[in-house]
Amino acid sequence: MRKRFSSRLIVVIAFGGVSVLLLPSYVFNKPRPVSGGLAPTISLKAQQLVTGLQAPLDMAFTGNGDILVAEQAGKIRLIKNGKLTAAPVLDISSKLIRTMPVDVRGLLGFALHPKFKSNHKVYVFYSAPTTTENADHKNIIAEYTLSTNSTQVDPDSGRILFTADEPGQGDNGGCLKFGPDGYLYIAMGDGGGGGDKHGPIGNGQNMNTLLGKILRIDVNSDLTYIVPKDNPFVGKTDVRPEIWAYGLRNTWRFSFDKVTRQLFTSDVGEGAWEEQDIIERGGNYGWRITEGNHCFNPKADCDFTGTIKPISEYDHKSGVCVIGGYVYHGRQLPSANKGKYFFADWTGPIYYIEKNSTGWQRGKVELQNYPQNLKITSWGEDPSGEIYVITNGGTLLSDVKGAIYKIVK
Repeated sequence: MRKRFSSRLIVVIAFGGVSVLLLPSYVFNKPRPVSGGLAPTISLKAQQLVTGLQAPLDMAFTGNGDILVAEQAGKIRLIKNGKLTAAPVLDISSKLIRTMPVDVRGLLGFALHPKFKSNHKVYVFYSAPTTTENADHKNIIAEYTLSTNSTQVDPDSGRILFTADEPGQGDNGGCLKFGPDGYLYIAMGDGGGGGDKHGPIGNGQNMNTLLGKILRIDVNSDLTYIVPKDNPFVGKTDVRPEIWAYGLRNTWRFSFDKVTRQLFTSDVGEGAWEEQDIIERGGNYGWRITEGNHCFNPKADCDFTGTIKPISEYDHKSGVCVIGGYVYHGRQLPSANKGKYFFADWTGPIYYIEKNSTGWQRGKVELQNYPQNLKITSWGEDPSGEIYVITNGGTLLSDVKGAIYKIVK
């Protein structure tokens, strides 16, 4: 999810008086407060769905009972009748950049077209080799059409929508989701290397690059894609029109609330704070000026003006790499869980946040029938609104220790 973090894996794997009114707000070296406080711990159960996956990072439900799972090494696997089939339905490993034993590149996410049942289209986000000078790799969004009988698809049959060179190994983003509006939303990381040291303001604030953004495009065209006319920066000079929101470091992951249609994200921090956001059209979420509600660059006296603060955050006493999930709207868990946003940290803790009269409260989730020391890599949501945790029992891309657990009552 980020280069700085992966290196760790390799090893173990106040002014007063009237004059204050004349000073700009950014002279205060204080974080913006996050209201809400802590919520009670809740206890739920985990039911293992499948095991034997190789570094799984994403999953999707086809609508006919089948489940597709993306493995970081380049394969999309099929779970049919509760069983993992032997052969992948898509294998693009030949398209990927050569990865290290522990890596943050690869097949990072995928999404099914809203009309998947009829057109069988799937969209993938992967890391490919680049010939561009001073670039580590290029991020590619490509469209494939899966076969109707679950046979393997030619990896060369993909239609590339766009590419974006990535200067560093990490902070790639990689989440793809179709919104309620039918458009494809894409999370792009800031380019890696630590601290977004890309130009005078960093990629997160640079509106002439796709990096450090959430994008919104229309893929329903004979063209590679179309920029929707109501995107917030259409017609602006020196601004990429694909941009929906900016100032993000490495969104891992985002999802749409089935009821409110709000876009929830979890943005991985650089070194101290992990954050959760609700994304607004054209919003600036602060990176690299801020990390969560705190100054980052500059380290003090930063200007919060124009930035949208997170709805919640936690420091590295509670985890080191946030893994975004979903707002629960299923029927199998107790009704008190409806409207809670469930997410996790890579190191294993599972959390939720819920809104009250003072803000968003964060609580912990304890799971029964769930192994200890699993690494959480992503989440899933089925058509009924039930949620799933995607885990990995190892840290090497070659490890076949991945599993999926359904959260149950």
